[in-house]
This record gives sequence, structure tokens and C-alpha cells, in this order.
Amino acid sequence: MNIRIDDLLELVGVYKSEGIEVVKKAYDLADKLHEGQFRQSGEPYIIHPLNVAYILAEMHADIDTIVAGLLHDTLEDTNIRKEEIAQEFNSEVANLVDGVTKISKLNFSNKVDENMANTRKIITGITEDVRIIIIKLADRLHNMRTLQYKKPIKQKENALETIEIFVPLAYYIGAYRIKTELEDLSLYYLKPDMYKTIEEKKLKIELDNKELLLDMSSKIKKILSSNNIPNDIKIRTKNIYGIYRRLSEGHKLSDIHDLLSLKIMVDSIDSCYRTLGMIHKEYHSINENFKDFIWNPKTNMYRSLHTTVFGPDNKLVQAQIRTFNMDKVASFGLCTYWEINNDNARNIMQKELKEKYQFFKSLIQINSMFGDNQEFVNQVKKEVFSDNVYVYTPKGEVIELPIGSTVIDFAYKIHTDIGNTMVGAIVNDEHVSAEYVLKNKDRVFVLTDDLSFGPRDNWLDVAHTSLAKKKIKEFSKR
Repeated sequence: MNIRIDDLLELVGVYKSEGIEVVKKAYDLADKLHEGQFRQSGEPYIIHPLNVAYILAEMHADIDTIVAGLLHDTLEDTNIRKEEIAQEFNSEVANLVDGVTKISKLNFSNKVDENMANTRKIITGITEDVRIIIIKLADRLHNMRTLQYKKPIKQKENALETIEIFVPLAYYIGAYRIKTELEDLSLYYLKPDMYKTIEEKKLKIELDNKELLLDMSSKIKKILSSNNIPNDIKIRTKNIYGIYRRLSEGHKLSDIHDLLSLKIMVDSIDSCYRTLGMIHKEYHSINENFKDFIWNPKTNMYRSLHTTVFGPDNKLVQAQIRTFNMDKVASFGLCTYWEINNDNARNIMQKELKEKYQFFKSLIQINSMFGDNQEFVNQVKKEVFSDNVYVYTPKGEVIELPIGSTVIDFAYKIHTDIGNTMVGAIVNDEHVSAEYVLKNKDRVFVLTDDLSFGPRDNWLDVAHTSLAKKKIKEFSKR
């Protein structure tokens, strides 16, 4: 799709018509500053920031964010200064543009140091203003959509960086629509043969099961409508990278229980549970695949009911049942606040991050502990952007920890005093030592004693997370 400035202005006008003039002003400035610059595709450079701004507008981003999207490369690639942007627009726009701008090459002696410093800046940008990350995600998404114009080695470098850095960031803020597209685009360049093989299988699966899913959708829609439940149902097939991950874990295609899905949107939480009962009455369910993410949301605040049922011809079909608002959050995550709380969205986003998102606290902790940029990036990849285990407190709260974490890491994540006074734990009703390595769905109750001598000598070697190691060292110094 060839985006023009009129397309952007029309989209902005749908939800924020009073911002059209400012957006046009930003576009004119960006167009003037990038005049004579071209992308490797041969297109005028302005095409890129225009597309970035359009992706942001699709999420109903605030005007400052869209303006920053249009200007996001000007500090790096033109002669304008941050102070001039602040003067032309405001300090928030200037800070956002500065937040997504790479650090000058003149500050580094080699390319590795430069890359590590800029990666750190991207990751930690979320602690200052989540909109910095959202702009970077939109920037990366358009770059990945047009990656065919890069040399093969650059394609693979960008795709690998996308999988390692940008996909986890998109997941953690709940922006699933961006996450899944970035995953598929990355796999296309990293493993092109595998991508094409799975794509062909996916297209055949969609074709073979289209009538089946339409039949189920129609039947469920009639049942819900006859019970006066407003609804909308969409058919979904798992994305190519998601299928690749499951196959690489040793699963067969026929074993992927969420390969085929129906997204069922209804008007209220009560209707979600009523819908679940009606579906189970019509189709036999697989109990072990039921998940209630409404009352126990994922750590990125994703909410939905998931149930896998036997559809026609005994085909496994996952039903995802959620409210209309939950569906918006499922697509765009934190970005949904632009639509829900338009005028105060940025402050609410940042408040939600600090209070509810566990990865945010881990990033701040690691940032405070590692001065060296490469050590910081490696630790984030190992501890935050790696696969996680999800375990439960006695009250049912879900705690997110990197794979390899022990009861020690769990205790310190709950509270420093619990870690310092721990003498053991009960996991799934069995006594275990502090060194026990946690597994998914473990139920953990930490045993404490106020007269305990504190962390044991070997805990520093056993602890897996930066937080636990830091707290153990602090106690030892005391």
C-alpha cells in the first residue's frame, strides 16, 4: 500500500481531527529536511517516516507521538537540533524524537560498542516514556516490511535483532498484532525455505478447514444471538512463526491445539462465561487446554478465555472468548489506552507499566546493576527476553521468572525480607530446598524464620536473577 500524506491526515481526522494541522506541519518539515535523501528502494526518504506515522495512527496514537513518528530520523539524518523541534512543536515531541535517535558514532571506537549502546537506549527508553518504544516498533515494522531492498547479510542481521529485541518488547507491552507480523517477517529472512514450507501448509490448512470454521462460527453466532448476547466472531489461523516454534519443539502439526481458532467477542465478562458454557454444551472440550486469562491475566495484561474443543470431523479448534475491549487490548496492548483514555493515555500507560508489568521492574533492576552496555544487553536477553516460567503464589498471583529460576529467585521477587529469612519452601504441597528449580504452574509457599541467619553461602551461585543476586550481596555487606 502506497501511503500518502492525505491518507495519514484522513486517518488522524477519524479520531483526532483537531490535530490535523499539526501533523501536516510536521510532515512538511520532515519532507523539507529529508529532501534529496532516498531509501535503498529508490523512493524518497519521506516515504519511511510517513509510513511509521501511519502505523502509529492505526493505533490511534496521540498527536505528539505521530509528529515524533514523522520526525523520528531528523536528528540523526538532518541538521535540525532538538531545541528547534521543541520550539516548532513542544518539548514532549523533542524528547520523543531524541529518545528514538541513535547515539552519535563519534562517541565510539568500534561498531560493537555503538550497537550495544544503542540497543540499551532502545530497551531502557520504555522506562522514560513507553511511547519511545512504540515509535521504535512502528519504525522497525516498516523497515522489516521493506527489508527486501537490503543486502542478504543485512537482512539476516536485522531479522535476528528483531527476534531478539523487538519481538519481546512488542510482547511485553501486549502489542500482539505487531509482534506476530515481526515474527513472520523475521523468519522469512532467517529461514526462507522453512518459511515457505510452513506458509504452503498453512494456506492448505486454511483452505481445507474454511467451511468447517465458517460452520462453527455460524452455529455459535446463532446460539449467542438467540440468548441476546451481542457478538462478533473472527476466524484465525496461527501465524507462521508460531507454527515454526511448535514444530521445532517436536510437536506434529496435528497436535497444535490452537492451530485453528475462533475469536469470539461479546459485550461483558458475564457474557464471556455464559458463552463458554454454551460452547461446551455444543462441542466436547479438552479440559487440560482450558485457560482463564480473564481473572488471571497474562503478565502483559492479556485477558481472554481459551478453550479447545472437538469441532466437526474431530478437528481441534481453539475458542478465544473475550469482551470487545479485551480484544482491542489483545491486538495493541498498552497502545489501546490511546483509544480508551485519549487525553491522559501517556500517564496511564506509564503508571500501568510501573504497577502491573513485571518485566518493567526487572529492566530497571538490571539497568541499575550493569554499567557495561554489552553486559546489560546480554543480561536482558538472558533474564527478560528469554523463555519464562510462570508460577503461583499461595494467593494465586502469577509470578513471571526466567527459565532456570529457583525458589530463591521467587522469594526475593516477592519481597526482600522473605528472601533474607527463607529457610525452605513448599512447592505443590511438597517440601523442597531453596535451590529447587521452578517449573511452569508450580504453586510456591516460602517458609520463613525471623531468626534465620540470612542467605546461605551457596545462594549467590544458585540464584538466577539479577534481583536475587543483588539482594544477597547487600545482605552479605551488612
